[in-house]
Amino acid sequence: MATAIYDDLSKRQKLAIFLIVLGPETAAEVLRQFEDAEIEAICKEMTNFQVIDQNMQAQTIREFADVLGASASAVSGGAGFARRTLELAKGDSKAASILDRISPGGHSADGIKEIELMEPRQIYNLLKHEQPQTVAFILSYLEPPKSAQILALFPPAPREEVVERLSTLSSTSIELVNKVARALTQNVQQTKVTMHSSGGVRVAAEILNTLDRETSKQILGQLEQKDPELGAAIRKKMFGFADMVRLEQKDLQRIMREVDTNDLVLALKPATPLLRDAIFGSLSKRAADTLKEELEMLGSVRLKDIEAAQDRIIAVVRRLEEQEEISLEKGGSGGV
Repeated sequence: MATAIYDDLSKRQKLAIFLIVLGPETAAEVLRQFEDAEIEAICKEMTNFQVIDQNMQAQTIREFADVLGASASAVSGGAGFARRTLELAKGDSKAASILDRISPGGHSADGIKEIELMEPRQIYNLLKHEQPQTVAFILSYLEPPKSAQILALFPPAPREEVVERLSTLSSTSIELVNKVARALTQNVQQTKVTMHSSGGVRVAAEILNTLDRETSKQILGQLEQKDPELGAAIRKKMFGFADMVRLEQKDLQRIMREVDTNDLVLALKPATPLLRDAIFGSLSKRAADTLKEELEMLGSVRLKDIEAAQDRIIAVVRRLEEQEEISLEKGGSGGV
């Protein structure tokens, strides 16, 4: 794809190149304006352009001259760029979900399509007498919003068990997905063996994020009582330190009043420029300048110390959200 003639490229391919030239942070801001289906298609094109040479950059710049100035050297695209851009635009869990579908190994299971076309109530009626493992298995392959609607129809006890099973599912052969779907619908064709990254903590977190706040809170609370380590892992995926970039400034300002400055310096050590700017913008000029100085003076830090500081900040975030002093809902995929 790197040697493709620019004039022969589609508009979507040109846009993908343009976003790569912009860089992940700015590209993420642009992608936020698109629907998920469009983002998925654009990022699929991004993964096909491993390196954008100077000639193609120049052609892209000419076409988008009103938006972007000249760029000097070759820039890297590919799957890594697509992942970083998606994580900034949609958060870790949503990014992983989209990348699963557009990756070379991310084949769809034809056998599940018949179930995907059903209404949530129909799918619930299909699954309500099945074992929690089977329910979790099927929900892991549906879009999180639809899975959340189905999950909400279950009584509390089986619902919590389904989420627990969801969070412990591992990669599954698509042949097995089709067998389960065929057993449920009696009308699904078999497909070749490949692998689908179904379930896991990420999928469980994404589905809980899609549920209404009270239901999500109830399920997660029960899971944490039953398995604190698993509950903590799910909670961490639902809203992490990097997700703070999507919060409203007024909420960031409220959080900053509660956060220990030493923790903030450590936590921002590996942060993206976009997140740093959001944090700086929530502080007074004097406080922001002081924080920048401390970051510049900070030497090497152990990863576990950085993660511990980030966890303490997120604990403050969750407490304020629990007290309804802030909201984590901006961006649609951000938090509990």
